[in-house]
Amino acid sequence: MAVNHPRQFLRELYQSALAAVSASGRLPPFLPAPPDKGRTLVIGAGKGAAAMAQAVERNWQGPLFGLVVTRYGHGAPCERIEVVEAAHPVPDEAGHRAAQRMLDMVQGLGKDDLVLCLISGGGSALLALPAEGISLQQKQALNKALLHSGATIAEMNCVRKHLSAIKGGRLALACGKARVVTLLISDVPGDDPRIIASGPTLVDASTSAEALAILHKYCIEIPANVYRHLSSAVSETPKPGDARFEGHSHHVIAKAQDALEAAAATARTAGITPYILSDGIEGEARDIGLMHAALARQIVARNQPFARPCVLLSGGETTVTVRGNGRGGRNVEFLLSLAIALEGAPGVYALACDTDGIDGSEDNAGALYQPDTLARAEARELRPRALLDNNDGYGFFSALDDLIVSGPTRTNVNDFRAILIL
Repeated sequence: MAVNHPRQFLRELYQSALAAVSASGRLPPFLPAPPDKGRTLVIGAGKGAAAMAQAVERNWQGPLFGLVVTRYGHGAPCERIEVVEAAHPVPDEAGHRAAQRMLDMVQGLGKDDLVLCLISGGGSALLALPAEGISLQQKQALNKALLHSGATIAEMNCVRKHLSAIKGGRLALACGKARVVTLLISDVPGDDPRIIASGPTLVDASTSAEALAILHKYCIEIPANVYRHLSSAVSETPKPGDARFEGHSHHVIAKAQDALEAAAATARTAGITPYILSDGIEGEARDIGLMHAALARQIVARNQPFARPCVLLSGGETTVTVRGNGRGGRNVEFLLSLAIALEGAPGVYALACDTDGIDGSEDNAGALYQPDTLARAEARELRPRALLDNNDGYGFFSALDDLIVSGPTRTNVNDFRAILIL
C-alpha cells in the first residue's frame, strides 16, 4: 500500500505513540486499593506528574490529598492534589520549595497510611533539595555542567542522588511506617525504576564513589564542600535489601517500548511493515543519526536488511555534547546529522521528537526530514554542516518550516524516531 502523504503518516505514528503512554490510559489499572483506616497522600514529580495526579483523582474511590511538581506549562487541573510548576532541566527555587514541602508533608505518617508516589522523567530537576551543606546554586551549576558534558541520564542521576536530601530512596524513608506505592512513567533506557527521576522512593545500588568518578570523567569542577560530602558516609543512599523498604511496591506503567509498539501497529494498519530497532538507544545524537542514515541507504540501495516499503522505529535517550552556541535539542541534532548523511536519498522521510513535547529547552518537540530537505536548505543559503557544528538544529529546521511544535504532552518516555523508506 502506498503512503500518499509521508509527513502526515509520520505525524500519525508520533500521535499513536503518545496516546499509548498517556497517564489517563495507563495509570488506572495500577492503582492500589484505598487503605481501610488510614489517609492517602499523593506525592510526585516529573513532566507527567500533573496528568498522573489528574488520572488518580478521576479514578480514586475515597479521600486523598497531596502535592506534585511538574515543569512550567505541563500542569493539569486537579481539585484535591496541589500542582506546583517549576524549572527543568536546571532546577529553580520553586522546585526547591516544593521538594521541602513534600518532605514535610510525609512526616508523621503511620502504618495505616498510604503514600501514592507518581514519578516520571524530569523529576530529578523538579524535585531539587540539596543535601545539608550544599547550596541550590551549586546543584544548579553541577546540573548545567552535566547537561553540557554528554553524560548519560544514568550518570547524571547517580550524581544527583548522592547530592540530594530527597532522591535515592530518601523520600520513602521520610514516610516512616506508611506503605509506599510508586507508579512510574519511564524515560530511561532499560526502564530501571531506580534511575527514573533519581528514584526518590526506591533503594539505590549506586555509590558516592561512582558519583565522584563520573564528575572526574567529564572534567567537571567539584567545589571543596561537595567533594567532602561525596567522600563521607552521609552521602550514601539506602541499598537493596534495606528492611525499611519492606511492604513498599512499584510499577512502571508506561515505557518507550509501549510507544514504539503502538506506532508499529499504526504502520501495519497503513500497510507499511514496521521494524523496531531498539527502545533504548544511547550515544551522541549526531552519531546515532549517522548509524540510522547508513541503514536507510542500505535499504534504498539493496533492500537489505529490510525490504521497502518499511518504517524504522527507535527510542531511548541520546546525548549532545554542546560545543557551539546554537539552539536545539538532541532530536533536531539527530535529524540534521541524518539529513547530511542521507544526501537526499530518494524515498526516505524521517521524524524525530521527544515524547514530552519539548526537545531540549526549546518550544518544539522535534522536526521532520524529507528527500528535498538539503535542496531546500541550499536554496535558502543554509549551511547544514556549519549549523550542526554549532549545535543549531533548531535554526536549520525552523528556517525550513519543518519543526514539530506539539506543546507539552504531559507524558515522557523520551525520544521517538521514525524513518519511512518508500
